[in-house]
Amino acid sequence: MPTGGTPEEIIKESVMLKGFKEFILRGNVIELAVAVVVGTAFTALVNSIVTAVINPAIGALFNAESLADAFVVRIPTLDGGNAELLFGAVVAAVLNFIIVAAVVYFALVMPMNYLAHRAEARRKAGAPAVSENAPPTEIELLAQIRDLLAERDAAGNSTATGAHVATPDEPRA
Repeated sequence: MPTGGTPEEIIKESVMLKGFKEFILRGNVIELAVAVVVGTAFTALVNSIVTAVINPAIGALFNAESLADAFVVRIPTLDGGNAELLFGAVVAAVLNFIIVAAVVYFALVMPMNYLAHRAEARRKAGAPAVSENAPPTEIELLAQIRDLLAERDAAGNSTATGAHVATPDEPRA
């Protein structure tokens, strides 16, 4: 809602808010937000499995409480203390990445590739790529509306003499 100011500022702010609203309400933005939320939850799940189960199991093989505590190299510092290089923590992060990547590949990428391959094979065989029971796409619906309007106009059943085009000064319905 415009906050005030000169008429030019109010119009500029109103146009900016309208553009932002259109951007936010696009399907892609909502889908992306859902993907981020699901991805975050999925990552937390995998991290907890790796941290609570896999790292302690592998750490036990190296006589450490967890993998992050294994492979610690201590090097002397200039002040007489020791600095610790935690190679086990790096190995744990690599292991976590590999597990996440494997789950994403086998649970998402591989099934989608399989479905895409099947659809391509059906298309090459002359069969429709989607099921006959699938709802029509937006493009198909718009084409049907266009065809119905053209038939109505050709039959002379049109109640108007032509299409009305709104001018820039006219409010939209």
